[in-house]
This record gives sequence, C-alpha cells and structure tokens, in this order.
Amino acid sequence: VPRALVPVEAGDGAMYTALLPQEEQVDVLERLDFVLRNISELRREVEELRSTLQHLAAEIVGEVRSHLEETQKVTRRRRFPFPRERSDSTGSSSIYFTASSGAANTDDGESEGGYSTANAESDYDRESERESEEGEDEVSCETVRPVRRDSLDLVNEDETHLMLDSSLEEGLGQLLQQADRLHSGDEQEKREGFQLLLNNKLAYADQKDFLWRLARAHSDMSEITEDTDEKRSYASDGKEEMEIALQKWDQSAECHQWYAVLCGQLAEHESIQKRIQTGYVFKEHIDKAIALKPEDPKSHYLLGRWCYQVSHLGWLEKKTAAALFEAPPTATVQDALQNFLRVEELSPGFSKAGRVYIAKCYRDLGNNSAAVLWMTLAAELPVNTKEDAESERELEEMRSVCQE
Repeated sequence: VPRALVPVEAGDGAMYTALLPQEEQVDVLERLDFVLRNISELRREVEELRSTLQHLAAEIVGEVRSHLEETQKVTRRRRFPFPRERSDSTGSSSIYFTASSGAANTDDGESEGGYSTANAESDYDRESERESEEGEDEVSCETVRPVRRDSLDLVNEDETHLMLDSSLEEGLGQLLQQADRLHSGDEQEKREGFQLLLNNKLAYADQKDFLWRLARAHSDMSEITEDTDEKRSYASDGKEEMEIALQKWDQSAECHQWYAVLCGQLAEHESIQKRIQTGYVFKEHIDKAIALKPEDPKSHYLLGRWCYQVSHLGWLEKKTAAALFEAPPTATVQDALQNFLRVEELSPGFSKAGRVYIAKCYRDLGNNSAAVLWMTLAAELPVNTKEDAESERELEEMRSVCQE
C-alpha cells in the first residue's frame, strides 16, 4: 500500500516517515472504494429509472390508444342489441376471447393462437352495419343471445347488462383455463400465454384471478429470456401489477405469492443491500400466502428456498445485514428441510428441484444415506422448468462427489 511521506529533518539528509499508520491508510482506501462503488451504483440506478420512466410513458400512451379504439368498437356493436339468426354461422365468440376447442373453426376473426378477439372484424359485423344503414329491422350483436326483434317493443337495459356480464364471465373462465395450460407448457407456450393475457388486459384488468396470472406470466418471461435488461423489465412490470392487485385483494394467497416471486427475481439484478432488503419483503409475503392457503405446495417450496439461502449467507452478506437491520434474517438448514418435506407431503413429486434441495439439506446435515436416497428420487422426475435443469446439473455434481 503506498504511503504518504513527510520529511522528519530538513536538508539533503532528510528522513521520511508515513503521514498515517498503515492500518489507517487501509481504512481510508476501503472507505474511498466504498464511496466509489456507491457512486457507480447510483449512476446506474438513475439510468435505469430514466429508462423505466420512458418505457412507462410509452406503455401509458399505447394503453390509452388501445382503450379508445376498443371503446369505439364496443360502442358501435352495442348500438344494435338484437342479433338476427344466422344459418350459415359456424361458431360464436365472446367480444374479447374464445379458446379453441380443437374442432374446426372457420371464423374469419380467428387468430394464430386459436382464439379470437374484438380486434378481429368478421363479415358478420360488416353485414350488421350494412343492414342497419339500409333500415332493416333485424341486426346483429355477438354478445347477446339470439332473439327476434318483432317479439319485443323495447330493450330491457338491466337484462342487457346481465347478458353482457354473463358473456364476459364465460370468456374469462375460458381464458384462465387456456392461460393455465400454456403456463404448464414449454417456453414457446409460455410466450403465447403471456401474449394472450396482454391481449385481454383491457377487458379483465379488474379481475383478481386474471391479474395474478398476468403477473405469473411476467415471471415466466423474466425466467425464460436471456437478456438481463429484459429480465429486469418483465419482473418490474409484473411486480407493479401485483402492487395494484394487493391494494384491492390483500386476502389473496396467489397475489402475495407471485408478488414475492417477482420481488425475488427483480432482486437478482440488484446490489447486496437491495437483495437483503428484498429478502425481508419476500419472507413477509410468503408467510401471508401460507397463512391464507396453507395447502399450497409452491408457497412452502418458496419458503424452503428462502431458508436454505439465508442459512448459506456469506460473511459479507451477514455483515451487511447486521449493519442495515437490527434483526438480520435467520434460518437454518433444518428449517429449509422441513419446508421441502412439507411440499412432498402435500404434493409428492412436486418438482425435481425440490427433491434435489432435500438431498442437499441432508448432505449439509451429515446424513449421507438420506441424501443419496433423495438424489435417486430426484433423478426419477423429468426436467420441466429451467430451475429443474439447473438442479439436474447440481445432481450430477453431487453424484460425482459421492462416487469419489
């Protein structure tokens, strides 16, 4: 370490000695290094904030424009509340969504994913507009059940709203089933599920079950994309969706669960201080999710992951936590093991990664025979997620160590 020197005696024979002791010099250099790192992180965070604000402004403009276009289309259709009977129609659809049932569907408005939206205009709509201009008595509207105009003299507004609500509810049920199926698929299906939910956000943004699935889809996209900025963006957007949802549905276990997941994904790209702070938030919301829905294996799995990571915090992370908080996070390998075993109790074979974690816990506790048993059980399960693939590599490393 370089030392600042000052002359002890004047003249050519002057002797030099250190201005500061070596220990103080090291301390000063460490403090300067800490300041420089903080300045660098602050600069990066300012850039990220600027980028996020620009992205948010573009999204707001796009959503407002889409909402205006959607409102105009819905208003045009609601002008004619009585649909006429069609003998040549091969299917019907909700304004916002209809899942493909697997049968042949020849609607002109069918999209590539097998479902149709309000943005797809069919010949049926064009005929309705043409007939209304010609003054015909019979008109069409896809959201109301077939009825003859000559059987009624006026429209019951309350009944019309009930029929519209029923149609939207039915469309939501189909949409959620389709989203769950795509979420359980491969990466391409996850991408399709994310786009499907985005396309229907305007219609169902006030529905709890829709919102937490949209947040889950953001989590999927953050997991499967390779670009770091995109990972952070997807996680941040999904977290914002859940913050809004939790203001209305604080008693929803799924909302708390996916808020915690997205916080964890976002923290992966933050500093040590941010990760530790997020750890407290993660634990708080997972505990709430378990309290609201104790039989959900995923929440216990996430809590087990948290306990295992906390039990393996490094020296620097522990010191940082102790400096930032009065009560640093504490958890043991035994705590993690209990949660992972609870997952197997609720849903045997829940995930390959879960069984690998059980083996790791037993290994850390010195129970090698149990570790080998759970390694064997983990090998029996297929690789379904990116996390399972990472666990497969860990499993191979553990096998190599055991063989040696």
